Amino acid sequence: MSKFKRKGKGDMPAISTASLPDIVFMLLFFFMVTTVMRDSTLKIIVHVPEATEVKKLERKSLVSFIYVGSPKENLVPIYGTEPRIQLNDKFAKVSDIQDYISAERDARDEKEIPFMTTSLKVDEYTKMGIITDIKQELRKCNALKINYSTRKGEKTNN
Repeated sequence: MSKFKRKGKGDMPAISTASLPDIVFMLLFFFMVTTVMRDSTLKIIVHVPEATEVKKLERKSLVSFIYVGSPKENLVPIYGTEPRIQLNDKFAKVSDIQDYISAERDARDEKEIPFMTTSLKVDEYTKMGIITDIKQELRKCNALKINYSTRKGEKTNN
């Protein structure tokens, strides 16, 4: 004799999927904006040496890389097995380093130029002669902040 009747079981309402495409595109846009693409494709083999005292670079955006090593297997018939210098995506000579550094400086803001670092990623089996030549060219163009890329090794107690 009650005026109010109980409804059947309390079913949950269906979840609305109308905003799902908005969420998917928002995530897609986020990952597209935050992902960093590879700067250059290595054409050389670089096994960096180990070091015990390693320090991380603070601002990687201000780092210019010079790669030195033997060409990869598929390029050996063309370039041989001697260590080569790679600047960005192409092989270069020691004399091209000054132009490369000046182009890197031109691409930066004037305030950032004093903080620029040149990082040498050199194969551990490369002879020091080519490294000395590279350092001489860097001195000529006043690129005096040099970093040697290494992998972290274990300390030995001698």
